[in-house]
Amino acid sequence: MTSLGSPVAAAHDRQDEPPAARHGFRDSVRGAVRRARHGDLGMLPVVAGVVVIWTIFQSLNRTFLSSTNLVNLAFDMVSLGVIALGIVCVLLVGQIDLSVGSMSGVAAATTGVVMVRHEQSVWLAVLVAAGVGALSGWLYGQVLNRFGVPSFVATLGGLLAFLGAQLWLLRGQNAINLPYDSALVKFAQVWFVPDALAYAFMLLAAGGFLAVGLARARSRRRAGLSSVSPRWLTAQSLALAAALLFAVHYLNRTRGVPWMFVLFVALVLVLHYVLTRTRLGRSLYAVGGNAEAARRAGIDVRAVYTTAFVMCSTLAATGGVLAAARLAAANQSTGTADVNLNAIAAAVIGGTSLFGGRGSAFAALLGVLVIQSISSGLTLLNLDSSYRFVITGCVLLVAVALDSAARRSRQAHGRG
Repeated sequence: MTSLGSPVAAAHDRQDEPPAARHGFRDSVRGAVRRARHGDLGMLPVVAGVVVIWTIFQSLNRTFLSSTNLVNLAFDMVSLGVIALGIVCVLLVGQIDLSVGSMSGVAAATTGVVMVRHEQSVWLAVLVAAGVGALSGWLYGQVLNRFGVPSFVATLGGLLAFLGAQLWLLRGQNAINLPYDSALVKFAQVWFVPDALAYAFMLLAAGGFLAVGLARARSRRRAGLSSVSPRWLTAQSLALAAALLFAVHYLNRTRGVPWMFVLFVALVLVLHYVLTRTRLGRSLYAVGGNAEAARRAGIDVRAVYTTAFVMCSTLAATGGVLAAARLAAANQSTGTADVNLNAIAAAVIGGTSLFGGRGSAFAALLGVLVIQSISSGLTLLNLDSSYRFVITGCVLLVAVALDSAARRSRQAHGRG
């Protein structure tokens, strides 16, 4: 009989361990390659797209990757990025909201009316604007759930109604100028994170990534599931920390990291937590993947639809407030033109599926980075805006084609 402390018994125990317990660094790398081959590309295509776009524009204009231009890029991508975050929510459940642009315009006009005409505080103006957004999202949910009106039609009607509401709020004025000395305008134009605090934020972000990854891997190993190697997670965290610290150092060569951009990243992280670590997030993915299966599993599908629309419209209103703050004015053009299409394009380019059930909060961040990079590069080259529409359209087409191809690949391997 073999004693429990012998080498043979120890080897026997290792054989009986679940595969997750012996998942090493090489296994993690092989797993990532295998998932990519099966169509789970993650954020790789959009990251590669950003690298290509930046390389092209930098070769055409040496100012593109200057710290001054990147600071401006960080400012300009926030309002559209916050709106795109809302689009991610509705796309996850297989719905759409075509009124986010006009909703942002109504929110901007509401902010101007409350702050300037009624001389109320900034906080009250922001809360009223966000409340208008939440109410509109709730109405969309009721129209879809109670009357069965497709979200495409309901939100198209909302687009037209909100355009009229925006004009009515402005009442013939071209714009309502916001006070330059207000905290809202300063936040969107001249407030930057102190250098030391910016470095601390980046280290905290990398450390948080490592801590969350290790905790998730540990829980999966306890459940007998495959998990990522701690060495692989550590390598990723170190690479992330190096990239973030270099980015902060580079931006600090001029004005630094805008607080407005920090707010956007914070919203991305909050939504990421909601989507990945809460029951609501799991319900959003489940409904988007298969609404009938989610209903049979006990999920209140109607409540999930309503919540998704409320989140979308509230974030659209927040984006409108930030856009008004950035311009120090709420005017008739806020939220119009291509805001709707760019917000939807940003979410899809970033990796959110139009078919529902797949996507992440980081899709909005990466997608809006692509769109605003194209806009910034063409502006520096003094090219007409028509080029921006054509290039953005081509990038969107490529993103949807990749999503469709990846979806077919996953289905094929699932059948296999």
